Amino acid sequence: MPVTQPETPAPLATPTPALARLNLVVSPLRRALLAAARAAEGLPDIPDAQIEVLRAIPGGVRSSPGELAEQLGLSRSTVSNLLRSMESAGLVERVAQAGDGRRVEVRATTRALELLVRFDEASAVIVGDALAELEPAERDALAAALPALERLRGVVERRARR
Repeated sequence: MPVTQPETPAPLATPTPALARLNLVVSPLRRALLAAARAAEGLPDIPDAQIEVLRAIPGGVRSSPGELAEQLGLSRSTVSNLLRSMESAGLVERVAQAGDGRRVEVRATTRALELLVRFDEASAVIVGDALAELEPAERDALAAALPALERLRGVVERRARR
């Protein structure tokens, strides 16, 4: 039986001024939105990595630390450290895995889920207010770019997990 070679990722695009601009806009935009939402709602300063963990375990979902590490593309030790500090902050709780008391799963606490809802609601208002200050053509351009940005996010996430 022939051995199949792992798929080689497509070569990265040649850097262009537009790609450089995209890079310089996305991360600061995210940070600014987080800061504005925190200020608007008086939310605690939860690090981005912890927010990503919470997004991976929405209400009612339980996950093992190993599953979270794989899903998020992080090392098990990084996830373990995140979960330890999140548990201390009351954002997650560890529960014995059904059928095997030696293994644990984590779930978001009610407090964490409420904080995420408040953050998401504040973010929606902030983005809506900011969009209202843009020209209609700029709003249309952003709306048209969303599918490509979503695909781009998927590609980047997939590559990060390799």
